[in-house]
Amino acid sequence: MSESAKWYVIHTYSGYENKVAQTIMKVVENRKLHHLIEEVQVPTELVMEPNEKTNKMQEVERKTYPGYVLVKMILTDDSWYVVRNVRGCTGFVGPGSKPIPLTDKEAAAMGINSDSKPASVEINFKAGDKVKITAGPMEGIVGEVESVDAEAMQVSVKVSMFGRETSAALDITMVAVSDEY
Repeated sequence: MSESAKWYVIHTYSGYENKVAQTIMKVVENRKLHHLIEEVQVPTELVMEPNEKTNKMQEVERKTYPGYVLVKMILTDDSWYVVRNVRGCTGFVGPGSKPIPLTDKEAAAMGINSDSKPASVEINFKAGDKVKITAGPMEGIVGEVESVDAEAMQVSVKVSMFGRETSAALDITMVAVSDEY
């Protein structure tokens, strides 16, 4: 097939996202449809919230889009049928009967790893520089770069939270040079 796989959004019953994703992958495995359905994701994010028992902050994984699952597939009658008839799935998101894939821009905005990874990311900060966190649970916080690992695309940032200095390991794309001091 000359067609390449694209990302589609599936609507599910709330709370069934993981079950739908597992079932789709199980059907793909059983029917050997790897060439049609390549990947299934339930977008999640890490957030800090207080633990009622210990009265301390803890990192918790939450669904970014509750009630939705993302599927990377080549749209054919077979792949459409498999996904549409999974228990807990109510259908594809989009107008009409034919599913519409996400554009590359929409997929990037949803945090989906695209096929074409950037050849290089320009790193315009170094250890000791002030940076502002631009995404994630600490968005808006200004911190100081402790170290940069360009190969792993990670940066260690020292931030002040609750009156204490804490080190946070972040993706390089989540920080930007700050002019706040």
